Amino acid sequence: MARYRVGLETRERILAATRRLLSEVGIEGVTLKAITDQAKVGAGSFYNLFDSKDDAVFEVVREAVEAVDPDPAGAGTDSLEDLVDAFVAFMTGSSPIARIYLQLAGRGLTDTGIAVRVLRSHRRRVERFTDAWQREDPTLSEREAQQRAETMLAALTGLGMTTLMDPGFDMRTHAMRLLPDSALVRGA
Repeated sequence: MARYRVGLETRERILAATRRLLSEVGIEGVTLKAITDQAKVGAGSFYNLFDSKDDAVFEVVREAVEAVDPDPAGAGTDSLEDLVDAFVAFMTGSSPIARIYLQLAGRGLTDTGIAVRVLRSHRRRVERFTDAWQREDPTLSEREAQQRAETMLAALTGLGMTTLMDPGFDMRTHAMRLLPDSALVRGA
């Protein structure tokens, strides 16, 4: 039991160090040595818990996304408005981590391992938005709902990029305009 607790504590130290480094120096400055030095652990301890530096970075991003998830259990209770709010909260409240997320997505263009992980995350998000679209408008076919989900996510990603480059940009106002009228009426 004590070994398990020590492992959990070591894991959290590594993740905390990764978070700090990402916030302070960005993804380019995050190295295995920097993580292990800040966490005060050896490389062997790191590799007992993570396969690579990227695994630790992805875990930090996953935790930040999960922290704003309106339905972390994936029970299908989130509305389009909930999902849009969560996306906005991630982009505006976790800006260093949101910036890293977008940088990782860009690295997926040249690194197939990263591309697989980013696409898997994107597909889960599309599924959640598709499901919410179908609950919002039961007359939509799954294909139509999926197309709307993809379009909405593309728009939200673009708004998120603008937000990260222009701190004065009001992402929430623009994002709410993406919702169907019925969602806006309910939210008013």
